[in-house]
Amino acid sequence: MDKVRRQVVRSAGAGLVAASLPVSSSFAQSTPIKIGIGTAQTGALGAGGQAGLLGLRLWVEDVNARGGLLNRNVELIAYDDQSNGANNPGIYTKLIDLDKVDILVAPYATNPTAPIMPLVKDRKLLLMGNFSFMVNSKVQHDMWFNNAPWTDGKDWSTGFLEAGKKAGAKTIAIFAADAEFQQNLANGCRDLVKSTGWDVVYDQNYPPNNSDFSSIIRAVRSAKPEAVFVACYPSEAVAIMRSVNEIGVGSQVQVFGGGMVGLQFTPIMASLGSLLNGVINYNSYVPGMKFPGIDEFLAKYHERAVQAKVDPLGYYLAPFNFATGQMIEQAVKGTKTLEHKKIAEYLHKNEMNTIVGPIRFDKYGERVTSHLIQAQFRNIKDDDAEQFKNTGKQVVIWPAADKQGDPITPFAQARKAG
Repeated sequence: MDKVRRQVVRSAGAGLVAASLPVSSSFAQSTPIKIGIGTAQTGALGAGGQAGLLGLRLWVEDVNARGGLLNRNVELIAYDDQSNGANNPGIYTKLIDLDKVDILVAPYATNPTAPIMPLVKDRKLLLMGNFSFMVNSKVQHDMWFNNAPWTDGKDWSTGFLEAGKKAGAKTIAIFAADAEFQQNLANGCRDLVKSTGWDVVYDQNYPPNNSDFSSIIRAVRSAKPEAVFVACYPSEAVAIMRSVNEIGVGSQVQVFGGGMVGLQFTPIMASLGSLLNGVINYNSYVPGMKFPGIDEFLAKYHERAVQAKVDPLGYYLAPFNFATGQMIEQAVKGTKTLEHKKIAEYLHKNEMNTIVGPIRFDKYGERVTSHLIQAQFRNIKDDDAEQFKNTGKQVVIWPAADKQGDPITPFAQARKAG
């Protein structure tokens, strides 16, 4: 914990300096409202965590420029959980007991968030979720609000399987990391294929953070599936795509991808380059999608991200973390209090207006309506991060409301089309 703490002090300090803006003397001297978060700034999830944290910091600057909340400045205290959920019970205990933060924002992702759910429920504290999945399904904390574009496990596979079916696919291979998030996604796919007439010809779990997928890709190739659904984290996604490029999955495969975390992060997309062509994968935002205020936010984010040397585009997480701040702001102003129970009641009853669209929560703190997309990589070149700013590089194929084009199939043809 000492190592984590030393890293945290530097990260938090940088964030607080960035969030400081000129304000009136009475405003500046009042006790600040503290927002606390422990999130990945290093490790496997660091690229996403850093981008999300910058998005949250930009909201802090924005709200302070408009007078803060309850006529008080807002400060952000951020710790690096090193992409390790085992660090988070200690981090959040410190945020609560020593830093005495007013509002908690959860770590980025499911696996780091799950360990703190019993803690916040036991303390009866509000927790704003941060792209996790099903962490409240068993705990059922009534002050949990997950800002993510999905609802249930089928969100990651519905559009993907629909594309496969339209291409004539009837057989499927599924492989996933043996960890909570990845299994939730894989189980959603497994449930859906059972009810929609697919023949599962390969289904395999692998140890988290696996780095060699040659045996799995060879086994998938031997099974001759017509669709391949993958649920993985970022470092695994890179290794998987390199193995697919080296070994291949067979000419019969119509669609490949689905639930691969990491293929939304600019550094990973840039490093893989043309290896991404043809992959159909989930996402939260790609260029060409329209939400009120998001273009202005992204322009500011892009400028600051270059200075901070984090994901220069930040499409996946940064707008949602800014939106989390917007929801905190609306709820605090709506209730005129920092009392968690009243804020939670407000969030349950009211639709929130954000730069990622309107959000309404169900009784378990998940979104009532999904806005997850499936997009296909096309015409991706090597060594060019700037290309991902353009439309046509990630083409939304599902849902119909956001559709930008039809999928190119089979997978081998889609790769050549790039």
